[in-house]
Amino acid sequence: MKPVTISLRHPFTEEKVRALNTGDVVKISGLVFTGRDRLHKHLAETHSSPVDLRDGAIFHCGPVIKRGDDGAWRIVAAGPTTSVREEPYMAAIVAEQGVRVVIGKGGLGEGSLAAFAKHGCVYIQAVGGAAAVIAGTVKEVIGVHYLEEFGATEAMWVLRVDGLEGIMAMDAHGRSLYDGTAQASKKVLDALLHRCNP
Repeated sequence: MKPVTISLRHPFTEEKVRALNTGDVVKISGLVFTGRDRLHKHLAETHSSPVDLRDGAIFHCGPVIKRGDDGAWRIVAAGPTTSVREEPYMAAIVAEQGVRVVIGKGGLGEGSLAAFAKHGCVYIQAVGGAAAVIAGTVKEVIGVHYLEEFGATEAMWVLRVDGLEGIMAMDAHGRSLYDGTAQASKKVLDALLHRCNP
């Protein structure tokens, strides 16, 4: 069956994200907030955010940023970073902050998947290695938080994107594409091991 392509625009309400299914191709437009390890730890430990994350999207990304002669920030590259590093914090952030969309690479764990189902949040797998292409979807850098404290790659960048594309990998119903991949891989591995050791 051909995957469905869905345009998802901020605000990302619970109704919108619960309508998504694993395997859907999603094109995201509107506000997106970047965040990596230091930001997630800070959000989870302080139980607060400098911006309202309710019905928002967190992009696991440490963008490469340049400042132009006019003083405006420009995103040069915006590749997804490995999301599982945020597993210790993600469920609490989703529950407390009302985040609806998480964008990243490689998926998250069972705790996050359970929080997604309970609170209405999804995980979208962005294309790794396509940092320049993703940067092309960033139409404006609206602002930045924690730049001095965390540095450019760990800061929270507020971006306006248009058509940031990814695959719905973990939905708000407890389903994960990664589970199917792991099971299929195990089946192939078991068959290969059986051939080698009959």
